Amino acid sequence: MSEFLQLCFNGTALGARYALVALGFVIIYRATGVINFAQGGLLALGAYLAYALNDTAALPFALAVIGAVIASGLIGAATERVVLRKMVGQPVFAVVMVTIGMLFILEQTITSIWGFEALNLGDPWGVQIVRAGDVVLAQRDLWTIGIAGAVLAAFFAFFRFSKLGVAMRATAFDQEAALAQGISARRVFAVSWGISGALACLAGVTLAAGPAALSPGIGAVALIAFPAMIVGGLDSPVGAVLGGLIIGITQALTTGYQEDLFGWAGANFAAVMPYVVMVLILLVRPYGLFGTREVRRI
Repeated sequence: MSEFLQLCFNGTALGARYALVALGFVIIYRATGVINFAQGGLLALGAYLAYALNDTAALPFALAVIGAVIASGLIGAATERVVLRKMVGQPVFAVVMVTIGMLFILEQTITSIWGFEALNLGDPWGVQIVRAGDVVLAQRDLWTIGIAGAVLAAFFAFFRFSKLGVAMRATAFDQEAALAQGISARRVFAVSWGISGALACLAGVTLAAGPAALSPGIGAVALIAFPAMIVGGLDSPVGAVLGGLIIGITQALTTGYQEDLFGWAGANFAAVMPYVVMVLILLVRPYGLFGTREVRRI
C-alpha cells in the first residue's frame, strides 16, 4: 500500500507539471484555434532564463523565477505581435507550421547561448525530503504541487472575475460577437500568448529543479503534456488540469509496476503509456473528457 501511495504522490507532482504545460496549450487554442507546438521551446527558454538570472545575475532563486516568468510572458506576447499576428486569416495548417518553425528556432537559440551541457538550476530544495509514514515526500515535489495549485487557482479566478479574463472567455466562445461588443481580439491574443509563455516557464523551472539537471531536451516534456491536453479536451482549462494529473499518475504507476504487469512491453513502456491512455479515451470521447462537442448542421 505504501508503494502505491508513493507512486500516486510522485505521479501527482509530475501531473502538476504536465497541467501547467497543457494549460498553456489550451489557452492558445481557445483564443486562436491553433495548437502551439512552440510551447516546448518556451518551456526550455523559461527554465534557462531562470538559470541565467540565478547563476549569472546572482539573484535569489525566488526573484530569478519571478523575473524569468515575466520575461517569458513578454517573449510570448512579443512572439504573437511580431510573428503570429501577420498570420491572421491564413490557413490553420500554415500557422501550425510557423509554431513548429519557432520551436526549432528557440531550441537552436538555447544551445547557441548555453550549449548542450547539463546545468544546475540552483534551487533551494535540492534533495530534501519529508516523511509521512512510509511515504517519502520530496520537498521540491511538495513545492511543485503547491505552486501549481496556487497558479491554477489564480488563473481560474482571473478568467472568472477580471474584465480581461471575461473578455478572453467571450472571445473564445464567439469571436465575432466579442468584436461587436468592442473587445480587442488582438489584445486577447497577445495576453493569451503571454500567459502561455509564463506558464511554460513555471513548468520548466519545476521540471529542472532538484536533482534533475537543466538541459536543452527539457522541452520534450511538452510532447508528453500534449496527450494531457487531448485527454482533458482541447478547449477546456479544467480538462487540462485533470488530464495532466491523469497522465502523471498513470505514468508513475506504470513505471512502478512495469516489471510485474508490463514486462513484456520493454523498459520504456511508461513513456508510451500517455499515448495509450489518450487513444483509449478518444475512442470513447473523441472531443476529450471536458472538451466542447462540435455539432455540424447539414
